[in-house]
Amino acid sequence: MTGAGRVVRLAETGRPSVEFTFDGVPMTGLAGDTVLTAVLLGRKALRDSEFDTSERAGFCLMGACQDCWIWQEDGPRLRACSTPLRPGMRLRSSAPEWVVQR
Repeated sequence: MTGAGRVVRLAETGRPSVEFTFDGVPMTGLAGDTVLTAVLLGRKALRDSEFDTSERAGFCLMGACQDCWIWQEDGPRLRACSTPLRPGMRLRSSAPEWVVQR
């Protein structure tokens, strides 16, 4: 099975679909996926680097490195690599406009 993202699902394809949005784009993962897995199935990167023009796609994949922090549309951040995907999640690669950046 091939995809447009950085990750290719090779097994466990029979799990129920889970719909969510990322940066306003409808996406689909499978029940049991982490947010990081679901996003990287459809995209090459999770977010832009805060230090230069490169893109980031997670690093340690176990919640230790701080590289996969993303935002929920209602404000709170989450670690994509250790957060289970839930139906209807509305996620963003950057902070919502109303969040004060310091």
